[in-house]
Amino acid sequence: MKMGVIQLQSVLDPAQNLKTIRKFLDEARTNGAEAVFLPEVFYSMSDGTKPTPYLVEGKNEHYEAIRKLAVDSGLYILGGSAATNVDGKIMNRSYNFAPDGTELMIYDKMNLFAVDLSKHPSNTVVNESKVYTSGNTPKLLPLKEFKIGLSICFDLRFPELFRSYSSQGANVLSISSAFTVPTGKAHWHTLVRARAIENQSYVIASAQWGQHNEKMSTFGHSLIVDPWGEILADAGEGEKIIFADISLEKIEAVRARMNVLRDPKA
Repeated sequence: MKMGVIQLQSVLDPAQNLKTIRKFLDEARTNGAEAVFLPEVFYSMSDGTKPTPYLVEGKNEHYEAIRKLAVDSGLYILGGSAATNVDGKIMNRSYNFAPDGTELMIYDKMNLFAVDLSKHPSNTVVNESKVYTSGNTPKLLPLKEFKIGLSICFDLRFPELFRSYSSQGANVLSISSAFTVPTGKAHWHTLVRARAIENQSYVIASAQWGQHNEKMSTFGHSLIVDPWGEILADAGEGEKIIFADISLEKIEAVRARMNVLRDPKA
């Protein structure tokens, strides 16, 4: 199954972001992709100190704009998140749609980002809990022969979440992200590959890239990693779409070599 991953430099204005996404969805169709993964807060990127004014709420126009990406492209649209108002609480919510626009599943980011790099040259200080309320429910999305464990950005640093997905039969892990530049340079590739290796699963890590506003700058390097930890595609820098084929046969071959998904000894 061919997967596409879109790397964006999202801004506050959803119309501009959607225009870029649609261009890459056309490319995905041309290249024979069946599913496309979007990054964290693809719909509207705020400065991190307050939520975007373009909030999804119920089935409002922002929800429909996201759903329409699937309908118009005829592709699975997966992984990407948008700020969502749920009874007055702002959730960082992942939306997943089938090609006909059917909502497959939502996932609310469980582990909110907090970093103080005020002594680093980047002077990056972010505390998502000032903007968002955390979710509390892991979600495993069936997609044809695959089972996709959903996560968002800072979730990547909590290996127990991905191990729980593996114990439930996950063989693909989706990590939609907006990693900051200093933490991305230090840890992104290592952590993404580690999640693939220790769970013997594909990891599809869609990322934001570039300078989004005065306060937000992200690392990029969207990745597709196979169950052996090999990088199949790395977007590097810039807005673009990358592709890779994933297969159940590859997963089974890797897991047959080494049994690491058994219950650990006490």
